Formats: sequence, structure tokens, C-alpha cells
Amino acid sequence: MAAAHKAFEYTPIYSRETDLYALPELAARTVDAAYLRELGVKTVPAPETLAGLARGSEIYRQRLKAHLLLPHPRYTVEEIDPAAVETEIHNYTGHCPTLTYEINPVKGCGVGCQYCLVTDGVHEQPLVALDNYHLYVRALLDEKNGPGSENAPHYYYFSPKTEAFQEPTLLTGIAHRILREFIDHFRRCPDSQARLFIASKAGGKHLLIEDGGESVLDLFEQLRDKMQFNTSVSIMPDAFRDLLEPFAAPLSERLEAVRLCRERGIPANSALIQPIILPWLTDEHMKAFFDALHAAGIINYKPEFLTACMENLSMLGPLLGHFDRALERELYEAYLPPANADHRKQRGRTAPDRALSRAAIEKMMRYTDTLGMSVSICYWVRGQLGITPEEIPIINRNGFQCLGYQSGLFRHV
Repeated sequence: MAAAHKAFEYTPIYSRETDLYALPELAARTVDAAYLRELGVKTVPAPETLAGLARGSEIYRQRLKAHLLLPHPRYTVEEIDPAAVETEIHNYTGHCPTLTYEINPVKGCGVGCQYCLVTDGVHEQPLVALDNYHLYVRALLDEKNGPGSENAPHYYYFSPKTEAFQEPTLLTGIAHRILREFIDHFRRCPDSQARLFIASKAGGKHLLIEDGGESVLDLFEQLRDKMQFNTSVSIMPDAFRDLLEPFAAPLSERLEAVRLCRERGIPANSALIQPIILPWLTDEHMKAFFDALHAAGIINYKPEFLTACMENLSMLGPLLGHFDRALERELYEAYLPPANADHRKQRGRTAPDRALSRAAIEKMMRYTDTLGMSVSICYWVRGQLGITPEEIPIINRNGFQCLGYQSGLFRHV
């Protein structure tokens, strides 16, 4: 049995400017057929789609009333039995080209993304930090890459189900201990073909937090030829981002984290762009966004459009409409047509219209090609949007693939 400990309160390093609970007028809205008609939405969704939207509106009202929209800045610490942890392979599509093991040292997440791919924006689960999770990482590295193992090239993804560098992992030293396990592993096994892949919304301040006199950045530097740091950023209005990612670092601070990494020689030149709010992707906004990434040294990106179940979309739509009702209308037009109902990614989340998605990716590629940037596109998206095998070598020309893995980190390449 895991041993539970007392709860710890903390002050988020970055916090929102706009409080979701300060928008009570949104609770009165039910996204149904009448609401969509009044907004000017031309498409007529299928009955089951409308039922999901209405259901989501009611869930939102209940969560707003109970103050459950945001995670509480509080966590408990537990210890685990390292031998009892189930090893998870990160492969949603079944066709990922790179074997990747997951590292998930926290149950829950304190960032509070309202579109969260793991929880559909529901953050009612208490945060639990797994204090000795590094012992599981040590055993896994020994099993897969230690003496006598197959030692085939593969990645460890820290962390796909939660933010790797949030307060519960930083203030406890859990993140630092996990990084030290990799450092120690490579000292003992210099020919190991393990590589560390990090996708994170961390800002510069996160990477400078110390444990035992060493910052996250210091530990990164010791792993610089065995890891890559992918910043995770989004294309959406700044005020909307403030609501949807309430405890994440702002965009400027995430690019500061990239700069700090690059100064230390840490590979940090690829970005996970998620989510992209399709109606916001005008030529002007796209250019400003990618120019900022290019200036920070980003040469590759993986685009991911917002995907959402209908219950989640019925909350995200009115939040966007709080700033711009025209954008809200365009959002529904991209997701709700009956012909798009089967355009679903993992966990049944609906992606925007296929033709609109393909056109948007092509638009981004045309512009970013002028900046020398390449694009990583996962197998599922390739299949859904009809991206041919002949296009992939062009897309991956900078040595990245799929999620943005830098295959050049492996010595055999």
C-alpha cells in the first residue's frame, strides 16, 4: 500500500491574470441548437453531438458553482513500490516509429489546461507526487539499457500525462532525482541507447529551481548529448491562453526556457505546438508566432490542432466567445459538421474538419519553409489528412520525426 503524507500548499510560479470564476455569465449559456443558430452557425450537428454539447454545458455550470474548474495549489506525497509500477509505452496510434517509454511521477497536474488531452479539462483529481518514483526509473533503465539488456535505441518521455516541471515535482526534488538517475545511468553504461525526450510548458523560472545545489538546467547540461527539450506552446489569443492554461508559463517565458537550454548546449530546437485554435490561424497571427519561435532558435515543430470531446468543446467555445463571438462561431463550424463526427483522435476526441486541417498545415508549411523550419507529423494525422509517404522525407528534413523526436541523438544514425 502507498503511504500517504500530509498535504502541502504552494504558490504557483506563474499564475493567470484572468480568473475563470470571475466569468459567471458563462454559466447561463447552454450550447444547444438554439444557441448555435443565434450565434450564426450554419452547420446542423447530429443529435448525439448536440446532446454532448448540452451535457457539457450542465457539467460546466456544476463545476463553476463548486469551484472545481481549476486545480488547487496543493499536493500530497506518496511512496510507491517500484516493482509494482506498470511500464507504459507511448504509442497512441500503434504505428509510432520510435519506441518510447513513459515517465509519469505525478498523479494529476497543477497546470490546469482546460483542454487537457488526459482529462478533457477536468482537474478534480488531487495532486499526488510520487516521492521515490526515481527508483522505478532506475530499475527500468537497468532492465532496458543495462548490462545484458537488448539496449536497442529508444526514448523515455518525461512526461506525457502531466507536466514534468511543475511545483509538485520541483519543490519535492522528484524531477531532479529522475534526471540524476539518467546521469548516473550514462556514467555506468556509457554505450546506452536510452535517450530522454521532454515536452514541457516550463518557463525559465522552472528550470532554475534548485535541489541539493543543482538546478534543473544544471542537470540538463550534464545530459545534453543524451536528451532533447521540446517546448510546448500554443497558437491562440493571449487572453484566451491565460484562461485555458491558467498556471502555465506565458509564451515569452517558455521561449526563455528554450534560450537557457540552448545557451548550455542542450538540444532545444524543436517545439510541440498544441493546441492550435484553427480560427485564430490567420496569416498575421501565424507569421508573428513562427517568427518568435524562429528567433528563439526553433527549427522544427509538430502541429496539433485542438481536439476535444463535445462536453469539453461546449466549455471552450463560450470561453473563446467571451473575447470574440466570431471566433467562437468559426470554431463550431470547424468541428460540428456531421461529416466530421468520425474525425477522432485518441480517447474519442474530435479534431477539426479534415480539409480545413490539411489547408492549415499546408499554410503553416509554406511560411515556415521560408524560415528553414521542418514539420513533424504523426502517423494518425498523416492517414487522416492524406499526407503521402513521399512528403514525409521533405517534412522531416531536419532530422525530426513523429512527435518531434531527434533521431540524430542516436549514435548509429
